[in-house]
Amino acid sequence: MIKSKRRPFEDTSSGSLQDLSFLLIVFFIVIAGFNVNKGFVLNLPSKEKPKVVQQNDLIKARLNADGTLILSGKNASLEELCTALQEKQKEWPNMTFLLSINPETPYQNVVDVIYEIRNLNIENFCFKMEDSV
Repeated sequence: MIKSKRRPFEDTSSGSLQDLSFLLIVFFIVIAGFNVNKGFVLNLPSKEKPKVVQQNDLIKARLNADGTLILSGKNASLEELCTALQEKQKEWPNMTFLLSINPETPYQNVVDVIYEIRNLNIENFCFKMEDSV
């Protein structure tokens, strides 16, 4: 009987696996550092301290199902809304903007209004969905 000699374990065979695992670790560390688009960041009031809004500090607008914007009972464009809110914000710094949204309103119209409100730096902003009939 002839004994076969075993070859010693070669370290080079696991080298490529180590390189691959190192590259994957570096890849995930780099990817974790990218900023993620968070959408609209809205600060919600706490349950312990509900905010009381005076009726004369409240400005109401409504988005209809067809996407039209109604401000003070009249149809208004997005630009007209922005100018009206800028004027009111100068008069009433504690102004609160309330947006009533019809459930059938196109989503992009809602996003457009919220985007403009955030650009105007209106701190007190709330919206509600109207009851669908």
